[in-house]
Amino acid sequence: MSLYETKGRPSPAGYRDVAPAEVPLPATGFTIVDVREPHEFTGELGHIPGATLVPMATLLAASVDWKKDHEVLVVCKAGGRSSSSAQALVKAGFSKVMNLTGGMLAWNAAGLKTER
Repeated sequence: MSLYETKGRPSPAGYRDVAPAEVPLPATGFTIVDVREPHEFTGELGHIPGATLVPMATLLAASVDWKKDHEVLVVCKAGGRSSSSAQALVKAGFSKVMNLTGGMLAWNAAGLKTER
């Protein structure tokens, strides 16, 4: 069963929320997209191993070539930008979008592995 399928019903915005402890690493069957800025990606909070940096301002342009039925987990610092980005991906036709609840702040608070 995929990560997306284990998360119950989508939010009213069409994406599913995922808690940090629920994210399996390495990421298999889904892509982790970090929508923060480059200095945040390599900064104090680090990033999730295997994450791809796609700043929020460039997300829709970058996603043009992505498969619309592929599972995508969107991450930011605290969850605000990633939830907005997840909603934008849903509106763009993506069908399996997830948001990391609490972002990298929650990821780090849970003591999960990061890279810088």
